[in-house]
Amino acid sequence: MKFCKKYEEYMQQKEQKLPEVACKKLKNILKKCGLAFQSQRDPESNSSADGVVQIKITSCHNHCPVCDGAFFPSLVNDMSAVVSYFNERAKTLIDLHQAAGLKKYFLWIKGKLQGQGTHVSSLIEEGKELVVYALINAIMIQKLLKKYDKIHHCCKQGPAFKSQAQSMQIEILQSPWLRELVALHINLRETNVSSSTAEAISSEGYRLTFNDDKVSLSCQLFDSIRLDIELTCPVCLETVFDPVSLICGHILCKMCACSAASVSIVDGLKLTDPREKCPLCRKAGVYQGAIHLTELGILLSRSCREYWEKRLQIERVERVKQAKEYWENQCRAFMGI
Repeated sequence: MKFCKKYEEYMQQKEQKLPEVACKKLKNILKKCGLAFQSQRDPESNSSADGVVQIKITSCHNHCPVCDGAFFPSLVNDMSAVVSYFNERAKTLIDLHQAAGLKKYFLWIKGKLQGQGTHVSSLIEEGKELVVYALINAIMIQKLLKKYDKIHHCCKQGPAFKSQAQSMQIEILQSPWLRELVALHINLRETNVSSSTAEAISSEGYRLTFNDDKVSLSCQLFDSIRLDIELTCPVCLETVFDPVSLICGHILCKMCACSAASVSIVDGLKLTDPREKCPLCRKAGVYQGAIHLTELGILLSRSCREYWEKRLQIERVERVKQAKEYWENQCRAFMGI
């Protein structure tokens, strides 16, 4: 696995020790696992016509005692550490950019004491480094899972583990902060954007594409992986407006998310019943931890000005209507009517 060496060199170049995937350790576990699944030589059944003894490798379609006890638990721990670090650092970076007043001054002092840059160029570079960190770890995990499937002669466990990792919120490509960082990078570099003059807005591998009234955000810093984020709401089938990212990773308009969760915009998604499901993947309990994608909203508002203004007027009317109904119901409840 040549990429493993490239991955280790990348991590060693970092001045600060960062959480990483222990690729050598995991490769050794897979190597032992491959040896454990070799069957005994059987000269009668496995000999070829010229008398050469063949070795038969048994396949593992369901469970592997070696990997279940060592490979997957170790990979989960590494992925959790990587995602936790990435989310925390990305959130801090975006908070620093969006902060105002005393909060911005406090974060500026804190960043100076910790030796972190606060200038726009520093934000751009650090944001880019975080995206590279996320993608290179995603590639490493992807290659390890492919290696697992190759050794076990199956193609089920790798995708199944990725699905489980997504439900555990340790799939780094599904992190809402990765989407926010990509949008932040474009926002900082593209200050005056007009959707009528460009079909695509790109900046050093980050790209906002308009294709047949469909908008998507993509990021490609390595040839082996490309992150494509569809920005069409699965509820209204329009470009997401005031976007929020659910725990499952799907992006919806905030108003559409509230409608799908059966709550009013006044109550908000935090008061959603945990049994409510995502309209796309049907997973339950994905609303209460939803994250508002502020930078993505800013990017879309600059890029789709006409559409954004139209949706803003429609949303304003609907929000006033829901607020009026909410307070009328509160008054009736207070008066006992």
